[in-house]
Amino acid sequence: MKSRTYTLATIALAALTAGCANVAERDSRDPLEPMNRAVFSFNEGVDKAVVKPLAKGYKAVLPRPVKNGIRNVFSNLDEVTEFANNLLQFKIQAASSDLMRVAVNSSFGFMGLFDIATEMRLQKHNEDFGQTLGRWGFANGPYLVLPIFGPSSFRDGLGLAVDSNFTDPVYQIKDIASRNDALGLQLIGQRADLMDAQAALEEAALDKYEFTRDFYLDRRAGLVYDGPPPASE
Repeated sequence: MKSRTYTLATIALAALTAGCANVAERDSRDPLEPMNRAVFSFNEGVDKAVVKPLAKGYKAVLPRPVKNGIRNVFSNLDEVTEFANNLLQFKIQAASSDLMRVAVNSSFGFMGLFDIATEMRLQKHNEDFGQTLGRWGFANGPYLVLPIFGPSSFRDGLGLAVDSNFTDPVYQIKDIASRNDALGLQLIGQRADLMDAQAALEEAALDKYEFTRDFYLDRRAGLVYDGPPPASE
């Protein structure tokens, strides 16, 4: 869900150029492709039947300040995971920035409704335990499409499980109904943010599954290395 993790402008730009791409041979990074395609189709069906209509309503009904506030609250909660993983990667300066962002936005930003930290030029990061495992030298493993959560890998799937159980505040909500409501709101908000990029992808990509896989794996490699990965990656 965090896989959350697509960047709107990047996807849209990449999707607009994907229409010219040739269908490649089966990718060695994706030995489970038949199963992954089946799960991908299932996710597409859930998105079409449930998530997308809710996201359209969310986008149409809620005023921009309310949507910004919801986005900011979840972003502020994500800082806890980012702080923990920067610390585990010994990125002390980045971890300090994450901690300061949480403190500032949780207090002066009214529990994260307002992103005061960015105005103070405290940089936001993008870290999770999948990236931490990558920095520790763990291989990505086969590409894996998770039900509902979407694109992942064996390493990132393990990372998602660790973050969910230990560092993500939303998953720590004890009341199951409240937790599910929060996760649902987070999912719908993220889907609404990606509405335009998804439309561009559907228009341009010859093979939506293949494009999504390649974009995800390339982006994750860049996140692990904070830039272009080694040629062997």
